[in-house]
Amino acid sequence: MTDTADTLTIREMCAAFDVSPRTLRFYETKELLSPIRLGTKRLFTKQDRARLRLILRGKRFGFSLEEIRQLLDMYDRDGSNEAQLMRTYDIAKDRLAQMEAQRAELDVAIADLKTQLAEGAKALAAFRNTASAA
Repeated sequence: MTDTADTLTIREMCAAFDVSPRTLRFYETKELLSPIRLGTKRLFTKQDRARLRLILRGKRFGFSLEEIRQLLDMYDRDGSNEAQLMRTYDIAKDRLAQMEAQRAELDVAIADLKTQLAEGAKALAAFRNTASAA
């Protein structure tokens, strides 16, 4: 018999991690999570919860699901996880550089938009002054 001690149902997982059942099923189809299946019931173990925490963190940082899956697959319960940590570090460094470049592009776009809005406000003010003088 399968040990179901310290497991969570799909509803409990959704509540604990603020995700939808559809999200959990999607991660299961992508082989990121492997809940215990008892008929149609899914029971999530401590390992599933730890994996979901890492999945959600990776998504927040912009890692692809494939990158996350590869990193999770590198985990070695009985040995050194140096390779996993090195790969995670490398991906994170690359992602940080991408995010900083995006932020720089956004800063330029925001400054440009503010300039355009200021010019638009001046043009609107000029129209209003002309209309009120007439």
